[in-house]
Amino acid sequence: MGKKKDITSVRATLEYLDDKGEVIHITNEVDPLKPEIAGIQRGLDEGPALLFENIKGYPNFRNCGNILSRRDRICDLYDAANQIELKNRFREAIRKPLAPKVVNDGPVQEVLMDKDIDVLGTLPIIQHGPDDAGRILGGGINLLMGKYFGGGTNVSFNRTHFRGKDWASQSHAQLTHIGQATQKYHKDEIVPVTVNINPPLSVQMVAGAWNVRTIVPRGSDELGIAGAFQGSPVNIVKAKTQDTYAIADSEIVIEGYYDTSSVWESEEAEKAKVQREKPFFPEWEGYLGRAWIVRKLQVTGITYRKVKPIFHTAMARGFEYAGYDLLREAGLMEMAERIAPGIVVDCFVPIALQWGGGVIFQVRKTKAQEEGLQRNILTAAFANCPGMRLAVAVDEDIDIYNMDDVLWAIETRVDPKNDILTFPGQQRGIVAQPQEPMIKGLGGWEGGMGFDATKPFVTAWRFTRGHYPSDMVDYKRWLTDEQIARVQAQQSDYAKTCAKHGW
Repeated sequence: MGKKKDITSVRATLEYLDDKGEVIHITNEVDPLKPEIAGIQRGLDEGPALLFENIKGYPNFRNCGNILSRRDRICDLYDAANQIELKNRFREAIRKPLAPKVVNDGPVQEVLMDKDIDVLGTLPIIQHGPDDAGRILGGGINLLMGKYFGGGTNVSFNRTHFRGKDWASQSHAQLTHIGQATQKYHKDEIVPVTVNINPPLSVQMVAGAWNVRTIVPRGSDELGIAGAFQGSPVNIVKAKTQDTYAIADSEIVIEGYYDTSSVWESEEAEKAKVQREKPFFPEWEGYLGRAWIVRKLQVTGITYRKVKPIFHTAMARGFEYAGYDLLREAGLMEMAERIAPGIVVDCFVPIALQWGGGVIFQVRKTKAQEEGLQRNILTAAFANCPGMRLAVAVDEDIDIYNMDDVLWAIETRVDPKNDILTFPGQQRGIVAQPQEPMIKGLGGWEGGMGFDATKPFVTAWRFTRGHYPSDMVDYKRWLTDEQIARVQAQQSDYAKTCAKHGW
């Protein structure tokens, strides 16, 4: 009999996946002071989940990664038929969040360290790449609550560098929710926070999404969205050393507060006294991130599970965005529905465009009066998603999950004079993008590109796809099951797509 599915904690989820043979246990020693864990994860990305059992210098800790790297796995965990159902579930969760539940105690508080704190000496924070500024925590999820987040709850991944035993630099991009809270609304006050490592996967997916601003604004109950998505409230527990809360079913929690002072992210940048130049660690846009002056995190306590707590190494550019981008896609679909009901059928953020880079909308036009609404939606996407560089609209006959098909639509359906929308230097971007220029020390202003790769409604007949009847024949009349399987194993994703539809 298999393990009962429990998605309210990561260790229970891993037990379920392990029973299905979807976890690789790595028992040979790995060194967190070298880029070994990240190298293994990247090399095996989009495969099974990984569990590192033997971490040099940290015998009581384990480390996991790649759990969310496949959407078919996420569908299985949350009993969804397909990824569109996952997005629609997030859309419903946005509309009807399920508030977190306050509990008296939680497994994450079985061990408390509140004296002689040494974060790097306690936790197996890793070096991600050979050019890193140090051992960077990328997998901690910050929880802001109450008056510090407009009455709601905010969860977010933020890169954190422990430059001292009990303090760290922590980056809050100016246009993110946490950046707005700590740089604008609470710039000159101490802000209590907990950094939660390995809370339930639903929380991780919400934290990893860069939310659509008008759909999930500051002050939203983001823990409530996670709770509604998983079908039960997220448990929170009063922190031990701060007047705030921790996520009770996490594996590890760092408690502390944001100091009013700012600090440099690396020693090299501090010595040079220059921002956006010295190396930090690999970032989400695919380039080597650079060091900045950021907010200081002062640590006042660490709590964790007593038995083999599981650390999480999330990579800023990894395939776990298969999970992190689901809520962003749901938000973009909800945005489109409010602008023009029924026009957008689906949308997708490809891994290459992960987090903030871009989106592909699948559009259905049913009458001439709807022509042009796809451009309203493209424009709105740029306005709602600072830092977006590329947005594409395609028709229903295009497989938005296959980039060959999307490129074919751009090549055959885009009029270069009329169908490319550009916003050069007119919109606020994210300065992490190397192409975004700095103006007065603020974020980038390069703008983005929108491609209307949809068929003109009145001449859509000109774009009828040629049809080869591969979707109409029964291969078994001529081939054995073994032969069919052997051929399909050799086919590319695009070949399979063409065969499925007869294109």
